[in-house]
Amino acid sequence: MKKILLLSLALLATLVIWFTCSNCRAIRRNTDAKPVTHELWDGLLKKYVRADGFVNYKGFQQDTLALNRYLKVLESAHPNDKNWSRDEQMAYWINAYNAYTIQLVLRHYPVASIKDIKSGVAFINSVWDIKFIHIQGFTYDLNNIEHNILRPVFKDARVHAAINCASWSCPRLLPEAYTAGNLEAQLDAAMRGFVNDPLRNRISSSQAEISEIFKWFKGDFERDAGSLTAFLNRFAQQKITDQTPLSHIDYDWRLNEAQ
Repeated sequence: MKKILLLSLALLATLVIWFTCSNCRAIRRNTDAKPVTHELWDGLLKKYVRADGFVNYKGFQQDTLALNRYLKVLESAHPNDKNWSRDEQMAYWINAYNAYTIQLVLRHYPVASIKDIKSGVAFINSVWDIKFIHIQGFTYDLNNIEHNILRPVFKDARVHAAINCASWSCPRLLPEAYTAGNLEAQLDAAMRGFVNDPLRNRISSSQAEISEIFKWFKGDFERDAGSLTAFLNRFAQQKITDQTPLSHIDYDWRLNEAQ
């Protein structure tokens, strides 16, 4: 009976993940909020994130008042199509995802992995489904931001290198805030850094061992470049062909804490 239940839950999780990621319903809001600046977040990132993307959570913990001030800025202004450009909206949501992830970790710190905060079925009751984000009267979880806003609204696979899930295998957390004026260059740099980072991807002329992100969201990369190989070749120093053997590196969910 227990085995049947586990198999049923696994099947349900698979169906939910497929539905959510294949048929994302974009969230857009009609508000009158004006664009905000991300200077507070930029200062915190420069202070507590190393160049390699690892995070000084102890330092962040001692500076929660500054983090909370920044989150209040986010909570006061929901992006909208009336007053915000596309790049202003996208930069906002990337910064929001990363900042609220830091807040979530700090609320439970010390923790060995973000997944230890709440175990559950993905897209149903996992850590990324905790409804703790309140922006101008609307409530979100981290999955909402990623799968119902960033992916379906902006349709830019580079976002997968910009948002950080507080784990070793995640793309590096950029030690600066994303901004509308620098967004294109920042997204390119983030994806280029991710693809060529030997901790997360190992690409050679004979084989490509790549992050599971490229498996989980393969459709996003194929949409942007026609094929996964073509997308990787846009950013990889070592180019590959369709015949290059591909494998995936097991995801390391340890907290991305600076030692």
